Amino acid sequence: MPKRLTGSGIEKAACVGGGVIGAGWVSRLLLSGVDVAVFDPHPDAERIVAEVVANAERAYGMLTSAPLPKRGVLTFAKTLQEAVQDVEFIQESVPERLELKRGVLNQIDAFAPKDAIIGSSTSGLLPSDLQAEMKHPERLLAAHPYNPVYLLPLVELVPGKKTGKKQVGQASKIYEQIGMKAVVLNKEIEAFVGDRLLETLWREALWLIKDDICDVETLDDIMRYSFGLRWAQMGLFQTYRIAGGEAGMRHFLAQFGPCLYWPWSKLTDVPDLDDELVNKIADQSDAQAAGLSIRELERIRDENLVAILHGLKGSRGGEGWGAGKLLKEFEDRLWAQHKDEGVIKPAGAPLVTLETKVNPAWLDYNGHMTEFRYLHVFGDASDVFLRLIGITAETAAAGSSYYTVETHIRHLSETKVGTPLRVETQVLGAAGKKLHLFHRLLDANTGALQATAEHLLLHVSNGASALAPAHVAEKAAEFAAAHARLPLPEGAGRHVGQARA
Repeated sequence: MPKRLTGSGIEKAACVGGGVIGAGWVSRLLLSGVDVAVFDPHPDAERIVAEVVANAERAYGMLTSAPLPKRGVLTFAKTLQEAVQDVEFIQESVPERLELKRGVLNQIDAFAPKDAIIGSSTSGLLPSDLQAEMKHPERLLAAHPYNPVYLLPLVELVPGKKTGKKQVGQASKIYEQIGMKAVVLNKEIEAFVGDRLLETLWREALWLIKDDICDVETLDDIMRYSFGLRWAQMGLFQTYRIAGGEAGMRHFLAQFGPCLYWPWSKLTDVPDLDDELVNKIADQSDAQAAGLSIRELERIRDENLVAILHGLKGSRGGEGWGAGKLLKEFEDRLWAQHKDEGVIKPAGAPLVTLETKVNPAWLDYNGHMTEFRYLHVFGDASDVFLRLIGITAETAAAGSSYYTVETHIRHLSETKVGTPLRVETQVLGAAGKKLHLFHRLLDANTGALQATAEHLLLHVSNGASALAPAHVAEKAAEFAAAHARLPLPEGAGRHVGQARA
């Protein structure tokens, strides 16, 4: 496997601060193949980071079957200087106190290579204030993520007065190439954009609880069963544009604009967080959690976010929408860098086309890998082979691809969660429009056969069956000729219900 994401431009990074946000950054960088040095003097830092990384790996197992790069090396530095002295990128995530952050950033500035980019995980401190005493302020900018950092892809980039345009561009590329959507704000402002919106909603929510309009669970239900779903895929303004009907946003503003003058919100009038209100909110929140631990809630959250991202990835006929489109592009890069990595060339042996493992989202009610996931895995293996012979996302977009017209899957073993899987592919035929593949799904540890799949594919050109391009046909024929010397795999040519020999 490749060491890191192709074109990421970084091999080594440092994370200063290993709390909830810092550990999320550690996870995203590690799973993108970047070596990460962590400095956090907290006595439980190593345990906390390890637990968050474990949750992140579980989430990525559900998120994508694309071949992730080899996980980066995680080290814990004894001093801040040790952590940052030999890296290309530093993410600072210490507590949100100006003097503390400024002092830490000044140390990073003194010890890190002068061309290393520094991102501060501040939720609203002005980057100009943070960089005021730095010797190299041009490489510092605010980089505000959202929790969990390893799944939610947005990062708000806010340059300070002394931040260089070149460094903003470098930072954008680093964040984008570890799977994030980097948005650069035009001006710095306290709390940036995301937190200003969240703070407004939060203040109104506190009043609704204080005034006993509803409890915390009811308020959360109102959000997650309604506008939360709309916001997840289309944001605020585009949602309201649709609400305006065919006349669009102007009609919406004309129709609902007068509401702005009605007493529907207390806005900046903030309730006093006295003991009574704190206890009310905390008690209702405890009841809502129903005994689930923070780590259990994190895993539930991750599963829900993965499901939403998968839904968005399948939108628009597979082109993806919003964060789902970003996920698709991330997976396309992973597959592109994977290419021939680990695949055996035509030398009289089946090809190892895929290595993955059974993640918790793949289970059925019996605790085994559910039926449609076998087709998912075999389909990914077929896609790997198609890339080997020259069928890529670019050729498919241009109209040249293969469609599967017939499939026969045999389920031979109960495949359980965590089982490492390997797919071996044998080419049974490649002539004219046709491509005949046979996949064997194995337990990568024991070699035990889990399932087989036989696929017949037809080449299509702009939606109609057609001969494959010459370079594709030649490559497929090369594999077919090499595999013709192999024994016919057991199960090839079987039909449903055929008696075993």
